[in-house]
Amino acid sequence: MVPGLVLCGAITLVAVAAQALEEHWLDHPYVEALVMAILLGIAVRTAWTPDARFRTGIAFSAKQLLEVAVVLLGASLSLGAILASGPALLAGIVGTVVIGISASVFICRTLGLPARMAILVACGNAICGNSAIAAVAPVIGAEPRDIAASIAFTAVLGVLMVLGLPLFVPLAGMSDNQYGVLAGLTVYAVPQVLAATVPVSLLSTQVGTLVKLVRVLMLGPVVVFFSLIAARLPQEVGSQPGAAKTGRLGFTKLVPWFILGFLALASAHSLGLIPDAAVTPLTRLAGFLTVLSMAALGLGVDVRVLARVGGRVTLAVTGSLVVLVVTSLLLIRGLGIS
Repeated sequence: MVPGLVLCGAITLVAVAAQALEEHWLDHPYVEALVMAILLGIAVRTAWTPDARFRTGIAFSAKQLLEVAVVLLGASLSLGAILASGPALLAGIVGTVVIGISASVFICRTLGLPARMAILVACGNAICGNSAIAAVAPVIGAEPRDIAASIAFTAVLGVLMVLGLPLFVPLAGMSDNQYGVLAGLTVYAVPQVLAATVPVSLLSTQVGTLVKLVRVLMLGPVVVFFSLIAARLPQEVGSQPGAAKTGRLGFTKLVPWFILGFLALASAHSLGLIPDAAVTPLTRLAGFLTVLSMAALGLGVDVRVLARVGGRVTLAVTGSLVVLVVTSLLLIRGLGIS
């Protein structure tokens, strides 16, 4: 596995360094290392096809290391964030995520996208962008090309959201509190929420971050749900043999080991069993492994496949995002948030 791991590691280091330069020059990583890694992986794969020596390490990075990263993400979640948000807003966030996923899947399937790609796009839009796509992908047996396409186009719209969302403040006459809720409900990644709210006000940043963290907590239940229905998803035409198979017998077949580990660490953190000093290192390790996995996924993607599905994926992601924004605005109005 060493040659493949070294190749993925080299791409990861370049992506991480690129994000560090962004943070140094622009204060915020508008294009995260995770996106950089998958794009660099695709670029390498386009210019050069790794031979058999690299394939085992690349496959291990794309699957097993990604599953470990999902487990470690649980250490950063706490049930305290749910209690702090209040029951009305909590119910609204849950409803927004459910509506967002359902509407996105419907839009994607209507446009003819495969079922698994539809789920990836839906979860990326409704929960937390690239992280949600990376977490859900191994559960449903998604193809590398579907993961790459979902992340690539979701990432582009994520950057556009950061740049365009502040326009809602003057155009819609929103208060700082209202804008914070809107940003927390619609912007994909936590760093992007900061980038979209810091220029507006401190209150918008605080509210947006809280709402976003509660929204991220939906990832656990959503991943468990899709793990339970994964076996019923249709097999995609042209998929790798056995790529999307799931077993029918046994609890660990229905709920994969890494989901159990994710929930266990989240529960342990909520109960105070994981020291605060350990949360940051575990989160950083999870982030690094996720970037490494995305580099591996990029290395398995033929860019010509992305070109063939690009138009439909763009329409699907855009339509899903519009539904999410409209739902969020209706929630703000319905709850009477001022």
